[in-house]
Amino acid sequence: MSYQIRSKMVLAVGAMLFAGAALAQVKIAYIDPLSGMMAATGDHGLREFQFAAAQINAHGGVLGQKLEIIGMDNKLSPQESLQQLNRAIDQGVRYITQGNGSSVAGALIDALNKHNARDPKKSVLFLNYAAVDPDFTNSKCSFWHFRFDANSDMKLEAITNVMAKDPSIKKVYIIGQDYSFGQQVSKTAKVMLAKKMPNVKIVGDELHPLARVKDFSPYIAKIKASGADSVITGNWGSDLALLIKAAKDAGLTAKFYTFYAGVVGAPTALGEAGVGRVKVVSYYSANMAPPKTQQYIRNFKKKYGPDEDPYTQAAVVELNMLVKAMTEAKSTEPIKVARALEGMHYDGPFGDVYMRAADHQLIQPLFIDTFAKVDGKAVKFSADGTSKYGFKNDVKLDGAFTSQPTNCQMQRP
Repeated sequence: MSYQIRSKMVLAVGAMLFAGAALAQVKIAYIDPLSGMMAATGDHGLREFQFAAAQINAHGGVLGQKLEIIGMDNKLSPQESLQQLNRAIDQGVRYITQGNGSSVAGALIDALNKHNARDPKKSVLFLNYAAVDPDFTNSKCSFWHFRFDANSDMKLEAITNVMAKDPSIKKVYIIGQDYSFGQQVSKTAKVMLAKKMPNVKIVGDELHPLARVKDFSPYIAKIKASGADSVITGNWGSDLALLIKAAKDAGLTAKFYTFYAGVVGAPTALGEAGVGRVKVVSYYSANMAPPKTQQYIRNFKKKYGPDEDPYTQAAVVELNMLVKAMTEAKSTEPIKVARALEGMHYDGPFGDVYMRAADHQLIQPLFIDTFAKVDGKAVKFSADGTSKYGFKNDVKLDGAFTSQPTNCQMQRP
């Protein structure tokens, strides 16, 4: 074989390898509902992850690779989620993200613990952006799971502290979805209210089927009959939007303390009836955003339209911390990336965040906001495309205040 031929072959092989490297992707499977009653929530989250990934890719990606978000419809089913997980693993995916439904998250954590023990060379890391059952960073904590949202105990700590400062609250009704998250909210809310507001009476404590109720008027009738002046609910997606709509239609004047009043569909359902009465605890507060985050909000709305709000800032934090961990580890191997994530600080959209190594729970600022009219001052950004309404900040709580102790006894590989 001549020198010239050998040279051409080397160059051809080199070009093929370069092309392969250029096309290399860090694949992240987004396993959430993309059909059914909760599809609007899942679709919105997918767009947020894809937008955040595109921002990172525009700045070079990570280690010469691009981030690729792969949407996988789990129909809000743990069983379907496990099937999608297996599909993702078969496709060579080493990272998954999920957030809608703690029942799903619990199944994924258990499955990955078993998979990674059985096949450590193909380990998969679970980046949880919104499933907030506190057990996941306590008794069920896992080295292979990282949570980028505040858990429900952290959020209830913030909510009940605000409630305790309101002497007008006398009767509280608790309503939620009948699965692990809703059950945890009910249990913890009762404990915290008894401790902080011993004179307040709990006049209702009800759980309803997840993503199956289409008419909440019977539930609202019970709340009205109870005489409740305040309602605590962890409902999300269509379950929250329909609950609020039923309350509005029935003229219920009780205050609502929520986890997800800012998400798709809820602000529109609130309308004028929600002004001054509906509060939300969240790591996202558009009208408290620093300049860099305000610009991100504007860019997102420019791409997807004024009806879309990038309230899932956990997507931004999660992906950027993932890139930072890969860069520090000089690897995309999940076990190395997990170790780099532990103890990591990151300058998040609303201030410093910290991934606690002991349990893999992100510690971050939280906000309590109240639904209000846009006034161009305290409320500049509207919500859910309503144009007239948004959320006015009541209080910002730093990460040190919102953090909760953990009983995690993590087994590390």
